[in-house]
Amino acid sequence: MSLSDRSNSTDFASQDDSSRVDLGTYCNREYDPGGGSLVRTLWYYVSLLVFESGWLPFNGLKVWLLRRFGAKLGTGMRIKPHVRIKYPWRLSAGDHCWIGQEVWIDNLADVELGSHVCLSQRVYLCTGSHDHRSAGFELITGPIRIENGAWLGAGCLIVCGITVAANALVAGGSVVTKDVPPATIVGGNPAKPIGPR
Repeated sequence: MSLSDRSNSTDFASQDDSSRVDLGTYCNREYDPGGGSLVRTLWYYVSLLVFESGWLPFNGLKVWLLRRFGAKLGTGMRIKPHVRIKYPWRLSAGDHCWIGQEVWIDNLADVELGSHVCLSQRVYLCTGSHDHRSAGFELITGPIRIENGAWLGAGCLIVCGITVAANALVAGGSVVTKDVPPATIVGGNPAKPIGPR
């Protein structure tokens, strides 16, 4: 460790304790994921075997299982292998939605997909975060809504509380931190309007 490294660590150690994160105080007892503990445990194993593993590529079985676990799904749903869905009972989708390979729907809060929505490979819908101003790092959740005809390109990240409006297109690899207007192409990190779709 160099002298400058030591002085930096000393500076951190001398910071006011009130500004530090203390993960030992983290508590999310007020958060209710729903489903009940037995259903959540059962879903964990079903998800590992049928959805995340890719061993069973049968689309109809996946749709049937999601509905049994409380998802509200329209007709024509297509689900590729290696998909992760945190809580099916917090997912709704319209008709003819496509969920690409390695999509992660991390739905601590509700995720609503309209009809004809395409989530390309490795899209991450993240409905949870933490309060970075709080020493206890409290959980923050917010729903995500992807409206009719929207397309999220490969590797997109959509953060909690976001709406991607109808027929919008999010370019691959983008990080969406603000609502996306209808029929608009956005891209980048953070995503910004590129033009009309």
